Amino acid sequence: MIEFKGVRKAFGEHVVLDDLTLTVKDRETLVVIGYSGTGKSVLLKHVVGLLQPDAGGVIVDGQSVPDLDREELSALRAQIGYVFQFAALFDSMTVAENVALGLRRRALGEDEIAERVSEALALVDLTGNDDKLPAELSGGMRKRVGIARAIALRPRYILYDEPTTGLDPVTSAVIDQLMVRTREHLGVTGIVVTHDMRSAYTVGDRIAMLYEGRIRQVGSVGEIQATQDSLVRQFIEGIPS
Repeated sequence: MIEFKGVRKAFGEHVVLDDLTLTVKDRETLVVIGYSGTGKSVLLKHVVGLLQPDAGGVIVDGQSVPDLDREELSALRAQIGYVFQFAALFDSMTVAENVALGLRRRALGEDEIAERVSEALALVDLTGNDDKLPAELSGGMRKRVGIARAIALRPRYILYDEPTTGLDPVTSAVIDQLMVRTREHLGVTGIVVTHDMRSAYTVGDRIAMLYEGRIRQVGSVGEIQATQDSLVRQFIEGIPS
């Protein structure tokens, strides 16, 4: 379980998160929606300790992330897969080498690394693309490699930062199905940051809207679709202010 308890984060005078409280239940996929620049990615970075809250707590598996030492934080990160917005692949590495990167840092044997890479690529329908370079792949394929790299770690949690940004509707739907398949196959707990409502409705068990540094509303897909909050409805329906 992941818990944010009264989290505050500011950059200079700009307050991004303001007394934010939110719980991500075990084995659920929680989608965080909100306008661009509202702090959705900042929220994710607190989970892995890339950012420290100015106040409040971030709790993962009962551990206070800001209070972990380097070794403890490394152990926690080993349980978390992170899918970056633009895949963040290394251009000079092949698909297989990119997927294996985190595994090599764990000093696993070559046979186990090869098995995990093969399994992860099969799960995202990229078998046979091991030796290709990122430049040879479409945007959607690069996103799938990013997902494969995360799931090869066999994590307890996966964090997705705008996984369908820049993709056409068909490719976006493929990525959505991969996220659902990953949850079902690995039983992971996930947080998906997006402003793609079609994607949010497809992959989310619950949806939380972040607005002005706080959670404006959180609920099931049905509850969000039936919201009486005018601001939430304006966002999910794409109505200009």
